Formats: sequence, structure tokens, C-alpha cells
Amino acid sequence: MAKSRTNPKVDEFISKSKKWKEQYEKLRNIVLDCELTEEFKWMHPCYTYENKNIVLIHGFKEYCALLFHKGALLKDSEGILIQQTENVQAARQIRFTNVQEIVEMESILKAYINQAIEVEMAGLEVNFKKTEEYKIPEEFQHKLDNIPALKTAFEALTPGRQRAYIYYFSQAKQSKTRESRVQKYMQKILDGKGLND
Repeated sequence: MAKSRTNPKVDEFISKSKKWKEQYEKLRNIVLDCELTEEFKWMHPCYTYENKNIVLIHGFKEYCALLFHKGALLKDSEGILIQQTENVQAARQIRFTNVQEIVEMESILKAYINQAIEVEMAGLEVNFKKTEEYKIPEEFQHKLDNIPALKTAFEALTPGRQRAYIYYFSQAKQSKTRESRVQKYMQKILDGKGLND
């Protein structure tokens, strides 16, 4: 198979990057060596296999990273995959702070990328936590118990929208804040809308 072609949007992304330019170029070359298709999604270089997302390159203040979309399914033999936050269920990152790290890990990175391609080829899927497995904050549960229309409207939302509300309400440390968040978004739920709709 011929080496994958580069995407002009990724060229532009790398040329405009100030902090991680050299790292992005090295990561890009490694990923392209694995014969993935280079695309530009979510404002970042994204690499696909038969239109399935495999890995994404992105940068933050403290590090840049390769993000494996189904990283939770990879065998992390090197112990290098990082779950960004406890709520990220599928994706995992490998983080870098300098080019030398990337150069030294090239063969390992290619092995992980090839493993991610195999996961996709095998049709494996991440088992996402069900909405009912999330703990509903008591302030919201109280409203659901006392307002049947709200309970019906909430249950009619897609699982992703339900999880977004539960997560958002739960993030507040104080009961008073959780209560005000629930109050603020009740009408949106009744209208059948998600948190960000």
C-alpha cells in the first residue's frame, strides 16, 4: 500500500502551531507510516482506517498527545496510556513534552497504532457505562420524584443527554449549587433538549 497522502488542513494546523510544531510533525510521520488516512476533525489531525477514527494528535498547555479513540480496548503493555478524566470511557492518551520522547518511543507508538487498527478491524466496541449506573444527585432525584412530567421528559432524552445532565449536576460541590443547576435546566429537560442544545 502506498504511503498515505497528507491533508492540507493538517499542514495548516501544524504550520500555525506555536508550541508543539516539531512534536506534531514527528507524530504525524509516525502515524502516516502506519498507512492511516489523514483527516482533520474536531480542529485536530485525525487518522482513520476505512473511515473509522483510530488516533488523533492534539496539544495542551503542558503536553501534546496521541489520543486513541478506543484506547480502553488496547493492551497497554508499556503502561503508557492515560485516561484524561474518570468520566472518559473509551479514549486514552499517550503524552509527550519533547520530541526526544517521541523519537525514543517510535516503535512502541507504531505497535500501539497497529493494535488500534486491529481493534477496529475486529469490530470491537467499548462497553459504555449505562446511564442507570450513574448516581443521580439527590437534588435532581428529588425533582424527578416530585414532578412526573420532568421524570417522563428526562427518561425520553437520549442516554448521552441524560449522562450530560447527571454529570453536570454532580460536578457541583455544594448542594445549593446542584439545586440551582437543576432549577436552571428543568425547562430545557421538559422541552426535550440536551444540556448543550
